[in-house]
Amino acid sequence: MDNFNANFENEKPIVVSMEQVKSLIIPQVIAKSFLFMFCALLITAFAAYTTDIQTAYHLVASDSFYVLIFAEIAIVLVSNYAISKNIPILAAVLYGVYSYLTGMTLSVIFLAYTTASITSIFLVTAAVFAIMAIYGLVTDTDLSSVGNICLMGLIGIVLVGFVNIMVLDSEILDTFICCIGVMVFVGLTAYDTQKIKERVENTTDEDVLTLALFGGFELYLDFVNLFLKLLRLFGKKK
Repeated sequence: MDNFNANFENEKPIVVSMEQVKSLIIPQVIAKSFLFMFCALLITAFAAYTTDIQTAYHLVASDSFYVLIFAEIAIVLVSNYAISKNIPILAAVLYGVYSYLTGMTLSVIFLAYTTASITSIFLVTAAVFAIMAIYGLVTDTDLSSVGNICLMGLIGIVLVGFVNIMVLDSEILDTFICCIGVMVFVGLTAYDTQKIKERVENTTDEDVLTLALFGGFELYLDFVNLFLKLLRLFGKKK
């Protein structure tokens, strides 16, 4: 404190570099990212649990399911635009809507799997996710190469999965896709967590809320997809 007063009296203001400012912002962005992810998961769980059986069956048996899927894609595109334009309020609203629609879509899992199985797989997903997220935060290794491989793997399983649904209808191939999917989203969890820090370090005009929304949304997608892949592999069907 004495040094501070001496510098002030001698008209020597304390200079704080941009790197120091960003080092202070990074913990805030990370904490808010996980908070937004947690809130989105609560919204999704609420929507999935409160959607009644008749509605869930209607979603599966009608074109409404595809309408929801396309609506979610549209929301993602608009949300990314809002983030790119640094409009966090719009992005937050769309984030909440997307989470709810995802919950309605996922309500169909209660038709196929037991509640106990869904709960246990959710806890396993949370444990795996937490381990990889912590690794992404503490490691000094650059995970960019891992992220690139996982992104290519994600594109691959989407394309192969589409072909399997439309043409092959192979259970063995579906199991293989789920196994690869688990590895992809485990890797993406660590990569996306590390990327939150890198985005803060490289940004020039985004505020804390915008950065946190972007990070929270990516972590949310990683968690949900990892959960679904594990459920397909290990879930106990009714």
